[in-house]
Amino acid sequence: MKSDVEKLSDTRVKLTVELPFGELDEQVDQAYSRIASQVQIPGFRKGKVPRQIIDQRFGRGAVLEEVVNAAVPPAYESAIAEADVVPLGQPQVEVTEIEDGERIAFTAEVDIRPEFELPQYKGLAVEVDSLAVTDEDVDEQVTLLAKRFGSYNEVERPVEDGDVLLIDISAEVDGQPLDELSQQAMSYEVGEDGVVPGLDEAVTGLSAGESATFDFTPEFGELEGTPIQITVTVGAVRERVMPEIDDDLAMIASEFDTLDELKTDIRERLGRARLMERGQQAREKLHDQLLEAVDMPLPEGIINAEVDQHFEDHGDSDEGHREEVAADARKGLKSQFILDAIADAEEVSVAEAELTQWLLMQAPRYGMSPDQFAQALVEAGQVSMAVADVRRGKALAVVLKDAVITDTDGNPVDLSELDRPEDEDPTDADLEALEEEAVVLEAEEIADEAADAEAAAEDEVVAEAQEIADEAADDESK
Repeated sequence: MKSDVEKLSDTRVKLTVELPFGELDEQVDQAYSRIASQVQIPGFRKGKVPRQIIDQRFGRGAVLEEVVNAAVPPAYESAIAEADVVPLGQPQVEVTEIEDGERIAFTAEVDIRPEFELPQYKGLAVEVDSLAVTDEDVDEQVTLLAKRFGSYNEVERPVEDGDVLLIDISAEVDGQPLDELSQQAMSYEVGEDGVVPGLDEAVTGLSAGESATFDFTPEFGELEGTPIQITVTVGAVRERVMPEIDDDLAMIASEFDTLDELKTDIRERLGRARLMERGQQAREKLHDQLLEAVDMPLPEGIINAEVDQHFEDHGDSDEGHREEVAADARKGLKSQFILDAIADAEEVSVAEAELTQWLLMQAPRYGMSPDQFAQALVEAGQVSMAVADVRRGKALAVVLKDAVITDTDGNPVDLSELDRPEDEDPTDADLEALEEEAVVLEAEEIADEAADAEAAAEDEVVAEAQEIADEAADDESK
């Protein structure tokens, strides 16, 4: 096989490949065998049709078509490996020559990962928000806990902040009812403002049985920019009665006997949660540092395809929105290139258990169980995508592990405190993961089928080559 690579740009190459027929004997034999097994010719058993009969009945072009289908994909992969580039997406393949007994030649244009110098990614410094847990933070959590054990007294007075109401809501757009925002006998706490903006202002000062109407204009979604008329009716006004915040509350609301013990536990839990939040904050800031440290060309064809797919899935929007989606696509692709390069430098691999954990975390985002999500990935040929996503996450974890992290108070942030010792009792999440035995088995199957899934991605190359070969065979027969 002869191959040559031409650099069309920093992000696209053209491969020219020539396959001598002397290297295609196996593909030719397989082509005749496949055709013989698929046709029925009187006087011959199925699968035993001689070559000359196949040539007479179906033409040599049919055989060449099978040869092209079998030879082009692996030849393309070999040429890519020889060119030492990382392809992105599917190539545009054109069979340029089919000379029976002599050669098959084709070209393939494909976007590639650009070359760039990997920045220094170890020992990066980053500052995060304060880790301190204040007395006010603890008191706030105690108050929230006390609310859960409070009671309600219905009162005959106008609505005040903090009251818990029973309300009916109806909505209209241009005089037509909007059922999505209509609710009956809904419990609502004034001050939460979690239904629609303006609801708190509308109900404050009303008494039971009174109504108010106000306008609400969504800033996003299907009704973006469309005024919606909201009518709210107060059915009942209830005043929250808070329990005393003392040792009795601690015994009722927790496993502790005293309020001081409860507060100590809350402080520890808040500290751990805050450490996790700061770890995520550091992760995001380090990621941004890496993006800012690298200037690289990006394959606009890949970007445009991703933007087009976005609007195909979510509908059309204005030019400003399109530019926003394109900017996000560029950032995401640049991130992939950098993290892939770090993963390569660190020789990062993905274990089955890590893929299983990824499935457990991602499945709820798609409204699926982990095993359903795993099966969907296999059927869509997206296993390699999942493995790449896990691998990039591990690459960023390498950067995070070696980073120098301090909070705004100047205190060092040690994220190793989040690591659970091996002898520590498992959490509820760990137990749930162990119970997902089917998911673990599915993940093992995914790992085994990863190579097949990647090979399936070559189907488009085969299909395009087949179509071109059909045209070449027709021309030859003419």
